[in-house]
Amino acid sequence: MIFIAEIGINHNGDLDKAKELINMAHECGADYAKFQKRNPDVCVPESQKTKEKIVPWRKEPTNYLDYKHDIELSESDYDAIDKHCKKIGIKWSCSPWDMDSAMFLTKYPLDLIKIPSAKITDLELLEYCAMNWQTLVISTGMSTETEIDKAIHTIERVWKEHVPNLPTKLYIMHCNSSYPALDEELNLNYLITLSEKYSQRGHIIGYSGHEQGISASIVAGTLGAEIIERHITLSRSDWGTDQAASIIREQLYKLIRDLHKIEMWRGDGCKKIYESEVPIRAKLR
Repeated sequence: MIFIAEIGINHNGDLDKAKELINMAHECGADYAKFQKRNPDVCVPESQKTKEKIVPWRKEPTNYLDYKHDIELSESDYDAIDKHCKKIGIKWSCSPWDMDSAMFLTKYPLDLIKIPSAKITDLELLEYCAMNWQTLVISTGMSTETEIDKAIHTIERVWKEHVPNLPTKLYIMHCNSSYPALDEELNLNYLITLSEKYSQRGHIIGYSGHEQGISASIVAGTLGAEIIERHITLSRSDWGTDQAASIIREQLYKLIRDLHKIEMWRGDGCKKIYESEVPIRAKLR
């Protein structure tokens, strides 16, 4: 089981807070701390750029474009993140939201890159990432079956054409893109559908959860998800759009602990009398 602790934009552009979240991910046993990288000038739609935005770190209202610039980490920040992760012993990764960001990330020795749900229809971005990384993660939130299959086919085609002799690995994540996702819309059985459709092609199925609580993510693990991603936060009362769909330290620790127990809990399926039951059996029978 691989666990990605999604820091995303919950650092609000603050490097010290980003490091705190990395430390939290490491201390709770996550395999990766993950961020999101954007060029706001490219990513923000023209219709949104000048809309007013009120943020707690500015005394006067700003606009949406400036807000998105405010919460972006700089190149020196990412250099510091790379150094910090190496120092404490946790891997880090990132989701590029545009070509500029994907090209920026090639400077780091990242062993996987994640394509967010919002960008799986950006075939240029998919092709570039497949050209530069042999391990990719894609999320499937707010996407149709046709869009998902086209994205996967695009990655498969690029790998076949450009790195036919190198090992490749594609993780396909079931996801609901609401923040937070409603219980009645989690549809965890779609994990089984994804597995039936893509496992035979050598791909690995996972779950990127935005629900409140941790139980559904554990169920996802029992349904075959081999990689789990959850947003993390120092406090859900922190300012930001993703905080309500994030889990705090105690939840993160319990979730990772229990995900690693799933195989033990499942057992081998054979009925047996365990040693701990012998004295109870003698007493009650």
